[in-house]
Amino acid sequence: MSLRLSTVILPYLRWHEGGRSGWQRAEQLGFHSAYTYDHLSWRTFRDGPWFGAVPTLAAAAAVTDRMRLGTLVTSPNFRHPVTLAKELISLDDVSGGRITLGIGAGGTGFDATALGQEAWTPRERADRFGEFVPLLDRLLTEDSVSYEGNFYSAHEARNIPGCVQRPRLPFAVAATGPRGLRLAARYGQAWVTTGDPRLYENGTPEQSVQALRGQAERLADACADIGRDAATLDRILLTGFTPDRGRPLQSLDAFVDFAGRHKEIGFTELVIHWPIPDSDFAAEQKVFEQIAMEAPAQLA
Repeated sequence: MSLRLSTVILPYLRWHEGGRSGWQRAEQLGFHSAYTYDHLSWRTFRDGPWFGAVPTLAAAAAVTDRMRLGTLVTSPNFRHPVTLAKELISLDDVSGGRITLGIGAGGTGFDATALGQEAWTPRERADRFGEFVPLLDRLLTEDSVSYEGNFYSAHEARNIPGCVQRPRLPFAVAATGPRGLRLAARYGQAWVTTGDPRLYENGTPEQSVQALRGQAERLADACADIGRDAATLDRILLTGFTPDRGRPLQSLDAFVDFAGRHKEIGFTELVIHWPIPDSDFAAEQKVFEQIAMEAPAQLA
């Protein structure tokens, strides 16, 4: 199976000052998908411009034709399943059925407290995620949903006409722990990981590959537990958070080597960050575009 190559475009540029052209160029370069982060603010970008994921994707859908679009990732930190479902159905319609929802349990960053709440513990995040995903699945596949849970409720929530993609748009579930992997196995059309964060500072690329192999094996076990063939689940690596950091984007050969090692352990899609000068995602635009245009053929 060939390895798909996608990109993630952070929403920090004004639409008419580089935002629109980035999405259009991504399609010209042949990326399978272009994603964006779904945060209210994020890390070192907190004190600078940062735009909303949903309107950004709607605008991107209007200026592209073929490339898939989506979030990496949306979380319950500031989303509610009822309102999110309505926005996703609208996005899927505007894009002509090109939306993928990357979804995760959220973290302890700025989003965790932006609405004035205390940051949730890891257990609380997992509990909420375990309720959020099944409810969102129902909201995107049923015309009317009523539900009363521990964290989320819906009362005759209408979502007509539903998604363009049937039975609903695909979920790419970000998970590394057992509960999240079970959700990915049951509800995901894809699984997303960034690797093992404990290896980022002092680990080696070899240790990272081994850790990713272990995650993929646990995902396969979760699929087996419910009688699902693990091969029916795409496996997405959001790059830039393994010990390799930005080295794979230094040259075409470096990227092909990196991608080949991860293809061997079962990944079907690699996502690389669109270059951002003077940031953790700095890279030579010329090399980045060479990778986009030439690497997929070498990885087929």
